[in-house]
Parts: sequence; structure tokens; C-alpha cells
Amino acid sequence: MQKPFTSVTAREYHARPFSLSGITVTTKIVLAYSGGLDTSVICRWLQTTYQAEVITFTADIGQGEEVESARAKAEAMGVKEIFIEDLQEPFVRDFVFPMFRANSLYEGEYLLGTSIARPLITQRLVEIAESTGADAIAHGATGKGNDQVRFELGAYALNPDIQVIAPWREWDLNSREALMNFCEKHQIPVDYQRGEKSPYSMDANLLHISYEGGGLEDPWNEADDAMWRWTVAPEAAPDEARTIELEYAAGDPMALDGQVMSPAVLLRELNELGGAHGVGRSDIVENRYVGMKSRGCYETPGGTILLKAHRAMESLTLDREVAHLKDELMPRYAVLIYNGYWWSPERKVLQALIDESQKPVNGTVRLRLYKGAVSVLGRKSPEDSLYDEDVVTFEDDGGAYHQGDAAGFIRLNALRLRIGARRERKKRAD
Repeated sequence: MQKPFTSVTAREYHARPFSLSGITVTTKIVLAYSGGLDTSVICRWLQTTYQAEVITFTADIGQGEEVESARAKAEAMGVKEIFIEDLQEPFVRDFVFPMFRANSLYEGEYLLGTSIARPLITQRLVEIAESTGADAIAHGATGKGNDQVRFELGAYALNPDIQVIAPWREWDLNSREALMNFCEKHQIPVDYQRGEKSPYSMDANLLHISYEGGGLEDPWNEADDAMWRWTVAPEAAPDEARTIELEYAAGDPMALDGQVMSPAVLLRELNELGGAHGVGRSDIVENRYVGMKSRGCYETPGGTILLKAHRAMESLTLDREVAHLKDELMPRYAVLIYNGYWWSPERKVLQALIDESQKPVNGTVRLRLYKGAVSVLGRKSPEDSLYDEDVVTFEDDGGAYHQGDAAGFIRLNALRLRIGARRERKKRAD
């Protein structure tokens, strides 16, 4: 006989990780932990609500803040197992660079700086959970944003039986005052001052920094000049341009101005160069996966340079139809990353195609950085270039191209157009 359905609260449901073999009790939870107000409150809330051991994981992906300080904060919360990892190199090498092989732009503007960081953080959360015997992970994303989707889709793709806890969707601590009262009640040590609220919600990593909230919530308001942290205003950038050269191997940049660099070091250098010349600011209204429009401002100086340089390198080395196919697939690929499907089979299939296309993308691009703009000055690929000067020259090509052949080419391609035009003429005549 079928058992009667029993109603449970969301908290009761989430306290028991789903398993194909049955229901078990959560005993260990791995928390994505920054050491700030929100995640400190989440840490204590998990401890008291679930009566579970909390393990913290803090990732350094180039956000520009000292992450080691999270250790002392976690210890003060009674956390016994603390993971703090420098993931800057794998972040750029295994996530940012593969994404740039596709020339990815979401809705034609967004370089996916936040989106591409979530798969790596999720991967490590799941791996740490497996290595420590934890049966759940937790994140601090809100119920209105994209990050909750990215974390959770990724987690389930990597471990279908993992339990994901999202406190912002469960608790009633929905104001700054409520969070502070919780801290006082539970003696949570946080570096937080009562006073004027910070105007922006920011997220930073080695690829970008984003700004949302505050005055930006009105899309008619211009962003405050004081908001920008990585870039100077284009009009205030140096009057003297900076010329750089980027060398590519199989679609990835590997040297700047002749100096071979690791992925993270190279991106950091481009961020500094681009930021000094006002490169990489954007102000976007984007469509979130959860259904609402959101206005955000982004600084992506190094990424803006990389996109321009990579397309220039491909223009010289990629077959025309391969290049056009990549351009057709890119919006789908970008949407997959934005919506949290990095670990999906379709993204992996697309990545395999993209990576195969990059084998001949080798050579050097010369660019100029000047007052917010990135201009291509030259490109070369001694072994993989498809550019043939003998064919394209306006001078005598020595028979490399027979111009008369174009007549038949045009007649064949015009045939359907002429037939269609005759049909329309006949209809009008009748």
C-alpha cells in the first residue's frame, strides 16, 4: 500500500540530503565562506539550525582581498576543518581561457566575470565534501540572483546525491538589522560597523569586478565616478598610448611583450595595463536566468584586451566557415555559462569543438591601448596564417587568382534570385 504523503517544512526537507537509496541526516556541511558578515551569520545559523559540523572553504581567485584572515574568523566560530586555497592559476587556465577561446559575450556585452568563477568554487565545495565525509554544501547566494542556480546546478552535475543548503531561501533574517541582531545574540565576531550602508554589492575575481544595487537600481542614473576601482576614466587616461604584443599558442595567450607568463600572471598584467588606460568599463542591463532584468556595472580590463586580441588572431588563422560556425555557436555557449551549465554535457561538447578549432590559432597580435579603447595594429602567424598576399594584392598577382572565374560564381549564386524575381514580375503582370 502506498504511504500517505506527509507535509514537511522547507527547513525539515533541506535538513535531509536527497539520496536515491533513502533519507539520511546531515552531519557535516561545507560552507563557501568569505569571513564577512553574511557568511559568518550563515556559519552560525547552520550550526544551530542543523546541529551539524560546519567546514569552511575560502577560495582566492584574485579578488584582491586577504583571504587568510578568514581562518581566524572561522576558528572563532568553532570551525575545526578550514580550507583556504589559492586557485588563481586554475581559475584562469581551466575556466577563463577556455571561455575566451569561444569569444564569449552574454547578450553582446557581458564578459561573464562572475559566471565563470562559480564552476570552480562549486567543484571544490563538492570535492571537499567528498574528502571530508560531508553530505551537504552551503552557499550565501540570495534567492533573487543567478548564483544560486549556478552553484546548485553545478553541484548536482558533479554529485547527484549532494545536498545543497541555501540559507537566504530559508531563514527570516532579511535585513541588515536582523543580521546584526543575530550576531549579537550568538556572539559572532565580524568586522562590521553600524552606520551608512555600502551603496553597492560587489563581486571581484581576477577577471573582473562587478557593482550592483544602490543608485544603480535606477537604470537612468549614471554610475558614480567614485565607484570604479580598477580603471581610470577614459578621459583621464594618459595622453600617450601604450602598445603591447600578445603571443598566442593554440588559442591561449602565453606571452606579453615577449615575456612568457603563467595564465594568472598574464591576466593580472593586462588588468593593470588596461585599467591604467581606461579600458574595460561597461554598464549593462541584463536578463537574469531567474526572470528579472538587472542593471550592473563591470570592470574587465584584461578580458576586454583578450577578446579583441583573440578575435584578431583568429581572423588570420581560422578557416572562414569554422570562424562563422564559432560565431553562431558563441551566444549559446555564453548563455550556458551565464545560466550555470558549465558542467553540462552540451557545454562539454561545444568546448571540444571550440578547442579543436583553436589548434591553428598561433601567432602574435599587436594592440594599442588608448583612452578606453583597444585597437588592433597588426597580427602575424608565420606557420598558420591563411592570409595570402599573392592572392589579395591589387597589383599583378602572377595568375594566382583568375578574376574571370568570378563571373560563373556570381551567375550560379544569382540563379535562385533571378528565378524568384521573374516569378514576382509575372505575378505583377497578371
